[in-house]
This record gives sequence, C-alpha cells and structure tokens, in this order.
Amino acid sequence: MDERVKKIDTPEKCEIFTKNALAKGSLELANQARERAVQLKAEQYGANTQVEKEALEAVYAYEAARSQINGKKTRATRTWQMIAKRGIIESVERAVNRPVETQGYKALAEMGLEDYAFEAVILRHPDAFSAESLAIAKERLSDLEKGKA
Repeated sequence: MDERVKKIDTPEKCEIFTKNALAKGSLELANQARERAVQLKAEQYGANTQVEKEALEAVYAYEAARSQINGKKTRATRTWQMIAKRGIIESVERAVNRPVETQGYKALAEMGLEDYAFEAVILRHPDAFSAESLAIAKERLSDLEKGKA
C-alpha cells in the first residue's frame, strides 16, 4: 500500500483521496484508498477479535463494492440487522450456509476482492466456524478459482 494511503486516518479522508485519485486517472491508488477506508471502518466498529475485524471488513468491502456498482452509497442493511441480532460470527455463518452464494460474494468476486468475502474469512479462521461453513467456503472459493483459469 502506498505510504500516502497508509497515513490516511479516517474513512472520510479516504473517500476524498479516492475521488482525487480517480480524477487523476490512478485506479490503483483509488482502490488502495477504498481498502484503507474498509480497514478504518472495521477498526472503528470495535471488533473483539481478529476474526470479527476481518468479518466486519468483509461487510464494509461489500458496501464499497455495491456503492461503486450502483453509483451511490449502498448499505448492507440486512447484514447489519443480522449482526445486531445474532452477532458477527453467527451472521457470517448464516450468510455462507445459504444454498446460493450471497450477493456480497458475487460483488466482491467480480471486483477481485474475494479476500474480503465471508468465505475467505472462514478459511483464514477455521476454528471460529462450523465444519459445514468451512466446507461451503472451500467449495465456493475453489469454484471461483476454477472460473478464473
């Protein structure tokens, strides 16, 4: 990550940096600023563990991806409601255990941000999730890799 981006200390400043970078034709810097905003928002939320922080980053990355696709700020309203009701870990499991992959997974995969997908979070922290969720996450990410080949 560029040093200028690393020094940004608020999500709002990241948005300004992103707009300026895009105006100057620097997609790479704009993407780095978006990623930094995701990290800062997750830190501000107040996760208790690394896995919770990464799961929150996944939600914020999804919001950023959907916002870019829609051309306006888009919130993951249902996901936030589920997190408030069931907690972060259980919400990740419920989203991944659905029979069809989530919109978040598709949006992140299309933008090359699959590291922020819930499935990727589960694979990085297998002890925090059920065997069923782990198996589904492995299968989906494997399918994604096959699709890239």
